[in-house]
Amino acid sequence: MGARLGGNLSTTPDDLAVTHEINVTPFIDVILVLLIIFMVAAPLATVDIGVDLPASTAQQQPRPDKPIFVTVKPDLSLAVGEDTVARDALKSTLDTLTEGKTDQRIFVRADKTISYGDLMETMNLLRNAGYLKIALVGLEAPGESK
Repeated sequence: MGARLGGNLSTTPDDLAVTHEINVTPFIDVILVLLIIFMVAAPLATVDIGVDLPASTAQQQPRPDKPIFVTVKPDLSLAVGEDTVARDALKSTLDTLTEGKTDQRIFVRADKTISYGDLMETMNLLRNAGYLKIALVGLEAPGESK
C-alpha cells in the first residue's frame, strides 16, 4: 500500500537557513546611473550670457532738505559730505549727522572707476553701522529727462 517515493526527503536545519542580507548590487547600479545623468545635466543648467544693462529711466525722487552723501573717491577713501572720514569712523560720523536715526536715507556716490566689490564693501560698512536705507546716486542719461 504505501508506495515509497524515491529521493531524500529528510532535511537538515542548514538546508533551510534563510539568508538575511540585502542585495545592494541593483541599488549601486541605480545610483551610478543617476550620477551619470546629473553629471551630464549639470553643465546644461548654467547659462553664461553677456549683456549690456540699460540706463535707468526711473523718475527722479524728491531730495530731502539735508541729504547725507557718502562718497567713495577714486583712491577708495570715504567722504561724508565734504569731509574725508576714516572707514572705522564712518558709523560715529553718520550717527552724529543723523542724531542716531538709522532709518534715515544715506546717498552713496562713487567714482565710475571704483570696482563693484569696493562699492559693495562700502555698502556693507553702512549696513553694519545700521543704515539700511541706501540710495545710489548717478548721472541722468542724456536725452532721457521728461
